[in-house]
Amino acid sequence: MLKSSASRFRPRYNGVVRALAAALAPLMTLAAANYTAERVQVEGNEVVRLHDAAHDTEVLIIPSFGNNAYSMKVKGHQIMWSPYKTIAEWKAKPAQRGNPFLAPWCNRIDGDTYWANGKQYKLNDALDNFRRDGNKLPIHGLLVHAPWTVATVSASPNDAVTASRLEFWKHPQWMAQFPFAHTIEMTHRLRDGVLEVETVLLNHSAEPMPISIGYHTYYQLTDTPRDDWKVHVAASEHVTLSPQLVPTGGKTPVKLADPYPLRGTQLDDVFTTLKHEADGRAIFSVQGAKQRIAVEYGPKYPVAVIYAPPGREFICFEPMAGVTNVFNLGHAGKFPLQSVPAGGEWRESFRIRPSGF
Repeated sequence: MLKSSASRFRPRYNGVVRALAAALAPLMTLAAANYTAERVQVEGNEVVRLHDAAHDTEVLIIPSFGNNAYSMKVKGHQIMWSPYKTIAEWKAKPAQRGNPFLAPWCNRIDGDTYWANGKQYKLNDALDNFRRDGNKLPIHGLLVHAPWTVATVSASPNDAVTASRLEFWKHPQWMAQFPFAHTIEMTHRLRDGVLEVETVLLNHSAEPMPISIGYHTYYQLTDTPRDDWKVHVAASEHVTLSPQLVPTGGKTPVKLADPYPLRGTQLDDVFTTLKHEADGRAIFSVQGAKQRIAVEYGPKYPVAVIYAPPGREFICFEPMAGVTNVFNLGHAGKFPLQSVPAGGEWRESFRIRPSGF
């Protein structure tokens, strides 16, 4: 019996497929090996390490201390500023470094009370679980150094990822200050040399939950001193602040040069009406001789705080879900206040994109 054409050519076809697979295998292995995600020990602390070999970029996250992405190195250059040399120093005298998460409120509240859903809530100072600024105003929420639980650590040919959770509703002392039961999920994703930080808020409450979260990331360039840096501000309006750095309700047009030189100047300013690119993101950046760090805000971060004090070798681009004191200013109708419906979720991200290193 004669074999069919398909039968006669099958051995040759299978041989071609095997040869092609063998030829592609090294490339596929190389792609998979490019990204690494692993749990490592740093000074006795569990740290998640994300690595992108093709772009020589490494990110370190410490889940037990705020889930902070405290280190990001690009070709050996550290772009996250820190006043500390060790984690032990940081824990002994906790202060902000790297990429601290601010919740359930970012920046300041103008007193010890705040409004949500038409009701006024009072902070309990006796619990001693929040900071005050130099004017004795509550600042930066409750979670800057909170412990998180790692859910996943994984790498693929496309990225290196870790996701962590914080179940706010399980902690009575936090709930006493902000009585909205919720869970927070944070994902760090390293892809093509860019770190994306995504935050999800899951509201378990029977009422809408007001949102005033943000990040206070500290960046540095290494090819020029701070006074030679130039800044791009992707915003149209400048929020008017009181002497206590709380918005008054007023706004003025942004009149900063573009780029804005830091020499002889300082910034501790709140900006809104952000200028979005075609993909919906607003891009803030700092430029040195060749190095550049761009921070790309998703549309649910409509407010940017920029902090660049004189004599300090860092700049902060802070993506915020609302202006400083937005719980109270939103209640007064002076600025928009986002919220998560009962049983709903809120999701947004920002990206850190270094170049020129």
